[in-house]
This record gives sequence, structure tokens and C-alpha cells, in this order.
Amino acid sequence: MKITKFVHSCLLVEMPEPVNRTILIDPGSMSRDLIEHHDFKYLDDILITHNHGDHMDVNLIEKLRDRFPDVRITATAEAVDQLGHRGITSTNTPPEGVKLFDAPHEPVEPLFPTPQEHGYHYLDKLTHPGDSHSFKDTMPVLALPVQGPWGAQVNAVKLALQLRPKYIIPIHDWHWSDAARASAYDMMEEAFRKEGMTFIKTVNGEPFVLDV
Repeated sequence: MKITKFVHSCLLVEMPEPVNRTILIDPGSMSRDLIEHHDFKYLDDILITHNHGDHMDVNLIEKLRDRFPDVRITATAEAVDQLGHRGITSTNTPPEGVKLFDAPHEPVEPLFPTPQEHGYHYLDKLTHPGDSHSFKDTMPVLALPVQGPWGAQVNAVKLALQLRPKYIIPIHDWHWSDAARASAYDMMEEAFRKEGMTFIKTVNGEPFVLDV
């Protein structure tokens, strides 16, 4: 499983033969520049956890749809409706190999309305919960939201220690400066190492391979 993080919460997941499938999760506004300059060979699926702009950039998704007309787009009912107003076809019924699970967006009132949200389990290998710390199961690879106006790093670490995935990929960390991110990554790497879990110090745009 080859994974590339494109800033914040966006992950490109490429599966080799015999699966031979590529998905993109939560292509939001912070990820636009890297994604637009990435040399995609093909794209089978776009998965959207919720319709906030940092997870769903409609203009970017429209460009990806135009480039890959057969791409399947899965999203919440709210997001499906929003995309439909731009002539972008999507569905809240997941494709084969993708399972939805209950991952409610953490409350964000009074800053802005809390959206519909669901998480994704992909091929029983990877879990992406969007902006949620309120879920109960994970696959061996967990995309863990580590920071945000709705959550705290310590809550993220406690959740991962409870769920005990094999690998942890930090997401939702655009808000940190580079120095703050490096320091937080070091702390989390050590905390999880002590518990036999591997924390991936992601670098935006640089792929890594996990054996799962």
C-alpha cells in the first residue's frame, strides 16, 4: 500500500497488482496545489468525509472529474447535493471495498455549523475518520486527526492508544507551523513507539509504503 499525503487530511492511496486501484480521500483547499501538479496515472475513487472546504474543494474535484471522467465520487448526502449543483455526479453509496462507519464530526458551534460526516474503512486496511475522535474501530492503518478547532492532540493520542492500529498517519495538521509540527510528530512518535505502534512522520507530496 503506497500512500501520499497532500497536506492536511488528503491522502492518495495506491494499491499494486492484483488490486490495482487508486483512491483519493478528502481533496480539500489546502491540498489543491500539490494535487494539481501531481502526475496521476489514473484515479478510481474520490472519497469525501464531509463538505467543509478543507476536505472538499469543489473546483478541484471538478478538475479531477474532467481529467478522469469515470472516477467514482462517494460523499455524504449534504456533499452529494452540493456537488450536484455544480453538475458533479456523486453518491453516498460506497463502492466495493469501501465501508462507511459512524464518525460524527466533532462539534464546532458557535464557530460554524457541524456538518454531516462519515468515516471510511478501505479494503479492511485503512481507516479515515474525517474530523472525528468519536469512533470505535480501526483497520491496521489509521489516519488520525491530530489537531483542529474542534479537537486536541492529547485526545487524538489517547484515542489511538485505545484503538491500537499498527500504523498511524497524522492528518488535519495544516494549522501547525513547520516547527510545531516537527515537535508534535516527535512527541507522538515516541508515545506510540512505547506501545508498539508505528507513527509515520509524513512529508507532504512524498509517498511511503506500508506492508499491510
